[in-house]
Amino acid sequence: MTDSNNCCAPNSAQTKEEVKEYYGKTLQQSSDLKTNACCTGDIYPQYVKDAMKLIHDEVMQKYYGCGLTIPHSLKGKRVLDLGSGAGRDCYLLSYLVGEEGEVIGVDMTDEQLEVANRHIDYHTKKFGYNKPNTRFIKGDIEKLHELDLEDNYFDVIISNCVINLATDKNAVLKEVYRILRPGGEMYFSDVYSDRRIPAELVKDPVLYGECLSGALYWNDFLQMSKNNGFLDPRNVEAEVITIENEQLQKKVGQIKFYSVTYRLFKIDQLEADCEDYGQAVTYKGTISECPEEFRLDEHHVMKKGVSFRVCGNSFLMLQESRFKDHFEFSGDMKEHLGIFEGCGGSMPFDESSSKASCC
Repeated sequence: MTDSNNCCAPNSAQTKEEVKEYYGKTLQQSSDLKTNACCTGDIYPQYVKDAMKLIHDEVMQKYYGCGLTIPHSLKGKRVLDLGSGAGRDCYLLSYLVGEEGEVIGVDMTDEQLEVANRHIDYHTKKFGYNKPNTRFIKGDIEKLHELDLEDNYFDVIISNCVINLATDKNAVLKEVYRILRPGGEMYFSDVYSDRRIPAELVKDPVLYGECLSGALYWNDFLQMSKNNGFLDPRNVEAEVITIENEQLQKKVGQIKFYSVTYRLFKIDQLEADCEDYGQAVTYKGTISECPEEFRLDEHHVMKKGVSFRVCGNSFLMLQESRFKDHFEFSGDMKEHLGIFEGCGGSMPFDESSSKASCC
């Protein structure tokens, strides 16, 4: 396979300086963006809308995300935000994890960090906390090992339209796997393309800064995730990205871009495919943000009190993660029944063909 992370990679140091310049000086607010790649039209649930009302206006104005990276069931959890910018998502998380939780934001742009740090006390008081539960660290998300972040520490790691800006995306995923606790989850939105990006476009600083030319081809991303231990990436939701600027549209030509929210679980027992073990789960309706149904991904929406058949991987994602107490589980991994047709692939053979046994 083509080395998708490095075949068209721009000069790493130069690109990082260009990204810092773009997000630190060129962009002053969300409306300065030339595409909707970093500001897609999310329909936020009410609990997120309520939390947003508490976020400082300046922090909100400097938001450049491409999706909703706020998963459920965060109370008391340790959460890391990669590429936290001015801190919008960190402060949403700060409110949702509660005073007993912990939120850390990592970003490399001084101007963004200055805004985020300036409003720590504001949000501590706004949320009614006795002390801050949020802090921001200057750092490179490709070099998390330099930031003294412990192995197996975080319950959840999020990122909002930032990993496409990394020049070594493999290094990001490798470090994420290291610092996630067993059963932990990376829940993030990013931009993906329907083909590999040509080198001349990757080197374009505006296309790169607009979260387009740094995007991974979706199939390369899936393989990279699996190579780093995340064996079954799950697509939560996807949205087509539109390019409103004629000059940028002409440059990218026929390449299509998508904003996709993925969840990756650190669970060693996951298999490369969705296998059938005759298992089922029943959602109890006990997660406060979603009392009627729970959405694991685009194919798994589980109604409260209704038994829902799942593959072995989906079973483990719920049983081995922070969601365990919110489900009833039926079955085990003792009897294998073949591929799970609900979310796995079909048998790669034509059942109408036959061949005599050689035995």
